[in-house]
Amino acid sequence: TIMFANNEIGTIQPVKEIGKIARENNVLFHTDAVQALGAADIDVEELNIDLLSMSAHKIYGPKGIGALYVRKGVKLKAFIHGGAQERRRRAGTENIPAVVGFGKAAEMIKNSKEKNQKISRLRDKLIEGILESIPYSHLNGHPVDRLPNNANISFNFIEGESLLIMLDMNGICASSGSACTSGSLDPSHVLMAIGLEHETAHGSLRLTLGEDTTEEEIQKIIETLPKLVGRLREMSPLYEDFLKANN
Repeated sequence: TIMFANNEIGTIQPVKEIGKIARENNVLFHTDAVQALGAADIDVEELNIDLLSMSAHKIYGPKGIGALYVRKGVKLKAFIHGGAQERRRRAGTENIPAVVGFGKAAEMIKNSKEKNQKISRLRDKLIEGILESIPYSHLNGHPVDRLPNNANISFNFIEGESLLIMLDMNGICASSGSACTSGSLDPSHVLMAIGLEHETAHGSLRLTLGEDTTEEEIQKIIETLPKLVGRLREMSPLYEDFLKANN
């Protein structure tokens, strides 16, 4: 089992190649495609996928409802025993309103290619604008094979949590990692796993775009962020030590 796309840094994994290796060796292959649904092209046959999980809330559907694609012939044991719901795999009354809501949301993303192209263009403008205007910053994740709505950037010499508070005061919503670990003050395990230093991982920022994101909002971030990062670096002993060592 592997994520289709990473929820923190946006990297899209080589799912097709992994699925091919698994199929050649008679290994069942599952992918968590929650982040990729509506944002990437998903063809379970072409990508050699046996099982695929997805969630409605990532495509503007209701929260609390998901779906699992199971390739014909794959046998699964019951998750919850009892009633015959969900083909005897998960007993219990189905949440019909949420199921219908998920179906409608899925129907509405059938033609999402144009929206994703627009979001990708805004994402690239955002990333380019930030990296050009803020020294000692770098993009996390693959520069090309990434989700259209994800920008994850690390800034040396600052604390990500302080930056989040200052952004919030300027009307900009962001995060320093995934929502799954929002209560933790530890640096992202994803950023640590890709080789970032502890201090650099602590200075990371994740900005997520949506279909309603505008050019004006992107421009506001590009203009606001350098001032906030600069202010935090003025107070940073790490930055002070760096300047002394390089002057």
